[in-house]
Amino acid sequence: MIDKLRMAEARYDEINAKLTDPSVIENNELYRELMKEYKNLTPLIDAYREYQKAERDYNDAVSALEDAGCDDELRQMAQEEYSLNKERMEKLTDELKILLLPKDPDDDKNVIIEIRGGAGGDEAALFANSLFRMYTMYAQSQGWKIELINSNPTELGGYKEVSFSIEGEGAYAKMKYESGVHRVQRVPETESQGRIHTSTITVAVLPEVEEVDVDINPADLTVQTYRSSGAGGQHINKTESAIRIIHNPTGVVVECQEERSQFKNREKAMKMLYSKLYEAKLNARDSQIAEERRIQVGTGDRSERIRTYNYPQSRVTDHRIGLTLYKLDNIMNGDCDEIFEALRIADQTARLLKQNDN
Repeated sequence: MIDKLRMAEARYDEINAKLTDPSVIENNELYRELMKEYKNLTPLIDAYREYQKAERDYNDAVSALEDAGCDDELRQMAQEEYSLNKERMEKLTDELKILLLPKDPDDDKNVIIEIRGGAGGDEAALFANSLFRMYTMYAQSQGWKIELINSNPTELGGYKEVSFSIEGEGAYAKMKYESGVHRVQRVPETESQGRIHTSTITVAVLPEVEEVDVDINPADLTVQTYRSSGAGGQHINKTESAIRIIHNPTGVVVECQEERSQFKNREKAMKMLYSKLYEAKLNARDSQIAEERRIQVGTGDRSERIRTYNYPQSRVTDHRIGLTLYKLDNIMNGDCDEIFEALRIADQTARLLKQNDN
């Protein structure tokens, strides 16, 4: 571990020196790349330097204990320093092991999220809207930018499906754990006898990727235009500005009708297509590599039930890590940090155990 930390510190100092070089500053692309690497290394190097200081103080305390002789006051002071810095070193060692774990290369990317109603008809569509609102409010609390890509609203105010992008620092790193089946248990407004209904929706979280990540042959695409539509009283385009793109080799279909400009709809649809094909490319890799890359607290599979939202009990349970919180209202209003942080820690712990086993 120490060798890795020394190499990382040497690289950190090298980048720091380069960032003051006028030729590097003038090269915008190189400067941005170096700044990104510098920023990613900073938490590791800060922790390592704190560890080095604790180690120096620990060694000083050991020497002081040896030199204290019969002076009880000096021995007591040295013993306190010894214990304090020993504890700091142990804590920082655990922290450094986590910081040294390989980073998911997609963590810094923006995301595209798809929410689709599953079992439960209108009630599932209404819950899809609730979850869309929850993610939107969480994204706003993080200062992220949200853009609607495509939606299929229902007359009752729900969504049969809705897809949107989130742009912001660390968006994928935090949102990637949301892929899977979300289950809701509540009494529908249309239920006269007060019976609890169970409905499900599926969520897919895709890293937004660039053209360089996936090669798409334009000859493989079928592009269709149509008039956008909406539920009750919503604006309906009189021109065929909505876009549907079919990737013929894979059968992947993407749609966008939220913009009035056909060009903008096509641009958004292509972003989604790149992300879907990128996900398929990753899933097709060797299973061991895929396992190491994907979330350890869950497979990320859309068919996996990951969470239950129980309205009568104001309870949210994440089944992957056994976490139960009785603050459903807060969570549905975008207060998701406690869940997301617990999932991140569980992921890191699982990866660390896997690394130790190897």
